[in-house]
Amino acid sequence: MNADSTTLLAWYDRHRRTLPWRALPGMHSDPYRVWLSEVMLQQTTVKAVIPYFHAFTTRWPSVADLAGASDADVMAAWAGLGYYSRARKLIECARVIAAEHGGHFPQTESALLKLPGIGPYTAAAIAAIAFGEPAVVVDGNIERVTTRLFAIDTPLPAAKPIIKARVGDMTPLTRPGDFAQGMMDLGATICTPRKPACGLCPFREACKAHHLGSEESYPVKPPKPQRPRRFGAAFVMTRGQDILLGRRPPKGLLGGMVEVPGTEWVSDFDESLAFRDSPIAQLNWRRMPTRVEHIFTHFALEVTVYSAEVPPGTLAPKGLRFEPFADLDRLGLPSVMRKIAEVGLGSNR
Repeated sequence: MNADSTTLLAWYDRHRRTLPWRALPGMHSDPYRVWLSEVMLQQTTVKAVIPYFHAFTTRWPSVADLAGASDADVMAAWAGLGYYSRARKLIECARVIAAEHGGHFPQTESALLKLPGIGPYTAAAIAAIAFGEPAVVVDGNIERVTTRLFAIDTPLPAAKPIIKARVGDMTPLTRPGDFAQGMMDLGATICTPRKPACGLCPFREACKAHHLGSEESYPVKPPKPQRPRRFGAAFVMTRGQDILLGRRPPKGLLGGMVEVPGTEWVSDFDESLAFRDSPIAQLNWRRMPTRVEHIFTHFALEVTVYSAEVPPGTLAPKGLRFEPFADLDRLGLPSVMRKIAEVGLGSNR
């Protein structure tokens, strides 16, 4: 059996996944839903994305609706998905489409690449799935399927051009979007990272890794570098049933998100100097016994949490504000700030 698009498409027609952003057989895909899902799915699982996708498309059913939303509302709705620069680029891209393209997505890969936040993969995916352009789509699932299929032993990321060339050879002129989604589904459900279900794979006979009995050896990855660690302190100030919060600068890590005030996160953090940057250094701060640990893409974070209570009527320091505990869900704290708040509030909440 050859590794070709006909084989893959026949399998996809029988086994395609039902996903909220995916058009039904014979129906045209909505580029807005394709784009939104692809941005959300970057470094995030389908299971985690589905409720966010439903919430976004209910609240902002079109790219024009999203373009008219406030930054704060979109960032709050994104909270918990992580990689917040995606959300900032999402807003920027929606506004460019609304202002410069009449609320309609460009229909070619080359034109899509000119939009903010849309890189080579996302541009190819939208072009193929929404507009039928035979663009070469390669995500993590497709990388795994392809390296196994052809036993590509060049380590990633050096193997990426080889993989793209192989996928390009297989991509059909007709139904390129279904081919791309079929390859994604094959990687997600059959050609999985561990214990692939080779007996159910339409490429079983053609797969070189299967014949070698070394499916799990592909894709070949270089050794992971050790993730550096950073440290800091956070100050959970409460006033009755309120908590003191601020907002991070618009650019940078967690840009524009609601935060619990604290120090910078650095590798050489000196805890004895923590209160130099505290909102009210004179308070009777209590060091919480539990530290917050959080993993970001490029570093691991450890935060020491301090808690203090202030009397009713105390005004918030400049640039900060008190918000009710009950509103934390609505405010959309990112995951690390949610952890910090929960440790700092302890039994007060």
